[in-house]
Amino acid sequence: MEQRLTMVTLGVADLKRARRFYMKLGFKAAPGPGGDVEFYQLNGIALGLFGTKDLATDANIKSSRNGYGNITLAHNVRKASDVKKVLAEAKRAGAKILRPASKAFWGGTTGYFADPDGHVWEVAHNPFWKLDAKGNVKL
Repeated sequence: MEQRLTMVTLGVADLKRARRFYMKLGFKAAPGPGGDVEFYQLNGIALGLFGTKDLATDANIKSSRNGYGNITLAHNVRKASDVKKVLAEAKRAGAKILRPASKAFWGGTTGYFADPDGHVWEVAHNPFWKLDAKGNVKL
C-alpha cells in the first residue's frame, strides 16, 4: 500500500443538514451522483458525506454512535490568530465549540469544534509546519 490518504467519509444522521453546515463553512460540492452521498474536493483528498446507516452497511459493520470515534479531522491555518477566526466561522455555521483557541503544549495554537453530527475538527496553527499556496501542509 502506498503512503497516502485519498478520502475521508463522514457518516451523518441527516445528509441535508450536513450539506447545509459544510456549505455555510464555504465547502463547494463536487459534481457527482448526488442523492445519498455528497463529495467535496479538498487539497489533494476528498471529503464524503454519507448516511450513517448506509455507510455502516457499505462497510459491513454494525452502525454505532455518531461523531467522535477516536479520530479528529484537522484544519491547519497560517497564523495563530486565524484559529479563533475559523472557530467563530464554524460556530456561526452551527458547530459546537469544544475547546476555544488556546496555546498548545507543543508550541502552537489550537481549538476544537464538533459538526452537527459530532465529528470533531481541530483548527490549528503549527509554527513548525508550513502551508503552501494551496494550503497543503509541508512537514
